[in-house]
Amino acid sequence: MRLINLILILLLLVGCTKKPIKLNGNSPSVFSNGFLVLNEGNKDLNNASLSWIDLTSNQVSEDVFLSKTGRKLGDTGNDLQRYGNKLYVVVDVSSTLEVLDAKTGSSIKQISMQLNGKAKEPRNIVFQDGKAYISCFDGYVDVLDTSTLQIQKRIKVGDNPEHMLVIKDRLYVSNSGGLNPSLDSTLSVIDCNSNLEISKIVVGKNPGKIVTQNDSVLYVHVRGNYSSLPSSLKKINLGSSVIQSVVANNITGIEKMEEQLLLFSSDAIALFDMQTSSILDASFISTTTIKTIYRIQYVEALKQIFVYDANYYTNSGFIHRYTNSGQFIQKHHVGLNPNSLIYYE
Repeated sequence: MRLINLILILLLLVGCTKKPIKLNGNSPSVFSNGFLVLNEGNKDLNNASLSWIDLTSNQVSEDVFLSKTGRKLGDTGNDLQRYGNKLYVVVDVSSTLEVLDAKTGSSIKQISMQLNGKAKEPRNIVFQDGKAYISCFDGYVDVLDTSTLQIQKRIKVGDNPEHMLVIKDRLYVSNSGGLNPSLDSTLSVIDCNSNLEISKIVVGKNPGKIVTQNDSVLYVHVRGNYSSLPSSLKKINLGSSVIQSVVANNITGIEKMEEQLLLFSSDAIALFDMQTSSILDASFISTTTIKTIYRIQYVEALKQIFVYDANYYTNSGFIHRYTNSGQFIQKHHVGLNPNSLIYYE
């Protein structure tokens, strides 16, 4: 994910019975009862950041990473994940992987994602059996040992790999080809035991996010070329190798919510049923108060939907929270281009 300009921090909570969120310049000593948010920032401006939303005090702390480490997070924060007692922050343009203590947010290690002086441009990270798999825009997936924090291997895949998904001992990688005149159209399949690419599946131009209905059925957001070739949702039966287009209109992104999918575009959030491969509600969540829908995240522990509002990409953004039935809960004003969060009980 890549986006635009300026960090401005204001905080606001919308809700009839809620007190407004207050600005808090201090970071918590430990993370508890709240959300740690990755704000992507704007490309080439070195302004990615972490925000902390404290649900006990109704306060938001900005620049958490700077407060904890004494340095900036870097340029274009692309992914934030927790695995065991560590947090992993993927910083794309800076080509770094920040490893933090999951409880306190203090730095454990900054891993350079460069090779022979060239940026690998890491994009996303997933985990399997003590290993972290990091997709890199230079056409490889790096394998990191999460105990030693050493990169063990590079796996050659397709052009500009991005989103990944692990099913049992298989890693599926979307090869977008996003930097090439001719877009890639494949998913790489990697055996996690041997760490070798064993096959490729052709799904359509510029594949993005992958979700699973079960161990044998995948859904892939195929993004097209953003102009003459529209995006679509593809269903893949891994057992029979049958691939079908189930939604053939302009979709900006997808997110799994239990047995359903949330499909979003610039002006709509729809509910899609994976069992019947049909749209249940084309206007599942009202978008009238959302300026720029950037991403959606479903937090299963809370049964809540988080809609990330980039606020025209050049202003500090918002996170809108909803129940799993689409009812509005709360709105948080955070950093520039928020794109993911981790919930702490």
